[in-house]
Formats: sequence, structure tokens, C-alpha cells
Amino acid sequence: MAKNLEISFLLDFYGDMLTDKQRDVVELYYNEDLSLAEIAAHSGITRQGVRDSIKRAEGQLLCYEERLHLADRFRKIEEKLSEITARAQQIERYNERFGGATEIDRCAEEIIRLTAELEEEE
Repeated sequence: MAKNLEISFLLDFYGDMLTDKQRDVVELYYNEDLSLAEIAAHSGITRQGVRDSIKRAEGQLLCYEERLHLADRFRKIEEKLSEITARAQQIERYNERFGGATEIDRCAEEIIRLTAELEEEE
């Protein structure tokens, strides 16, 4: 089984919707990088049981994302915040080059501060 970073990302959003056993197994496999055999020994189930549990959990996580789109929305918000920050920095540079209006600088700095706060909350 090739490890898919998308599953680890989706686990952050929807992990609480899985059973405790599924969440633990997927967490060990994707985030702790344990092998199926290591997880089987740790969990007291067969290697095939671990594989089946991971596959079921992956399917559920993908289904949740298909229905709710939370991870996709999160990515889009991150992209837009980065773009807003870049534009505010560009405004600061233009303002410095073409006149240096204090109010423009203050507004651009405030936009950058607010986007940084939002990014920290994520």
C-alpha cells in the first residue's frame, strides 16, 4: 500500500468521525509510519485486519471529503490568505515608491496582521 499524504490531511479534518480503532490504526500507519505488521502487533489484530481497517477508514475519509469539502475549503482559504498577504505587501512597496501615504501603509499593515492571525488559527 503506497502511503497517501492526502489521507493524513483528511484525518485531521474527519478523524473524529471514525471509530477509535480505525482512527488509531490510520494514525499509526500514516502519521507514525508504522508497518502493517507493527500495527498488528500493537493492536492485537492480524496484519490483514489492519489493512482492512485502514482501507475502510480511507474510504470513509474520502467519502466525508466528497460530501463536506472541508479540506478543500481549508486549502482554498489558505491560498486566498497568502494571496491577500502578497497583495498587501505589494501595496506597501508601491506606496513606499510612489508617495508613502501613512494611511495606505497603516491599512496594508493591518491587512497583513489580520491574515497572519487567521493563518495562526488554522
